[in-house]
Amino acid sequence: MIYRPLWVLIFIMALKLSGFSQGVAYLKPNPQLLNTIEKNIKDADGQYKNLAKQLGPTQFPKTYDKVSRKLETSNSGWWCSGFYPGTLLFLYEQNHDPQLLSEANRMLTVLGNEQYNTHTHDLGFMMYCSFGNANRIEPKPEYKQILINSAKSLATRFNPKVGCIRSWDSKPSDFLVIIDNMMNLELLFWATKETGDSSFYKIAVTHANTTMKNHFRPDYSSYHVLNYNPETGAVQQKKTAQGYSDESAWARGQAWGLYGFTVMYRETKDKKYLEQAQHIAHFILTNPNLPKDKIPYWDFNAPDIPTAPRDASAGAIMAAALLELCRYADKKDAIDYFNTAQTILKTLSSSDYRAATGTNGGFILEHSVGNKPQKSEVDVPLTYADYYFVEAIKRYKQFALK
Repeated sequence: MIYRPLWVLIFIMALKLSGFSQGVAYLKPNPQLLNTIEKNIKDADGQYKNLAKQLGPTQFPKTYDKVSRKLETSNSGWWCSGFYPGTLLFLYEQNHDPQLLSEANRMLTVLGNEQYNTHTHDLGFMMYCSFGNANRIEPKPEYKQILINSAKSLATRFNPKVGCIRSWDSKPSDFLVIIDNMMNLELLFWATKETGDSSFYKIAVTHANTTMKNHFRPDYSSYHVLNYNPETGAVQQKKTAQGYSDESAWARGQAWGLYGFTVMYRETKDKKYLEQAQHIAHFILTNPNLPKDKIPYWDFNAPDIPTAPRDASAGAIMAAALLELCRYADKKDAIDYFNTAQTILKTLSSSDYRAATGTNGGFILEHSVGNKPQKSEVDVPLTYADYYFVEAIKRYKQFALK
């Protein structure tokens, strides 16, 4: 019999809690929205079957250009490669369509080689959103081994002097860390639970602590990019890459932080992470530039608000995060988080954001923003917008369980 120390048992309990097996009594889903969600799922089934028909054997969808009416794709090494099979698996859980499972399995076969990729920090996105969901739905030894290898590859990017996992490769004197990297830590927690090797857990916690210390401003908005000295760990620069300016609050970055620190609390039960997630939520939800429909502008400080582009992907990530965070908060905050997520889902389910069947290249949502400063993927569908939208739908439905 394998000996499991107390902290491993705590992790197992946390994992069970993360399954969201039933709702919280005072958080009641709207019946009309639940009906709308069922239609969303049915329509998404058709959309993703259409999307699948357009892909070559090794192609992953990125976005769709409405002007040229062309699907843009990537290979398995692109950071978004895990979202397409992950969304297929989420949809399969909801509607049990074997075609979706078959397509997901086909893509997993292509994606598997990325388990040895040590040149990206995005292995959580790539491998846990795909193989993690596949292993959760139907555990297999090969899935488990791929995930363990992926965690090992991710861990190679950790620098103990900095206390972080390197995000982007750069010149030797720089060590770049982006707020997005908080989303890749869940893979490391999973690896510790499965193997009993606490090194993955320690890396995740150290990275989160360093990020909490350095990435956030006094109002709990987040910088996008920090540049550390790899030899001393000192912060050399605080800047942006995809936001409006170095001191602005890039919307998706705030959403990554909200989601990431909510996961940190789930996996450790350390209240400092819950407090951090709630501080981030307060910044977002009380921001005067957050529209009434709760879909943020691409940057909270964009100079052309209210005509600035909205970012459906940031809204979807926020909704998914808030639908977990509300389970850990006190009643007053929980209701606020739940109602905000509900409003986001209602907005994203409307014709303003959810594409009509047979349009949008097969994607579910319209109007996301990838990298506006580089004029890349502005006001387009994106795979991660769909992924977190469907995850939020799944989490919302679970509140209806008694």
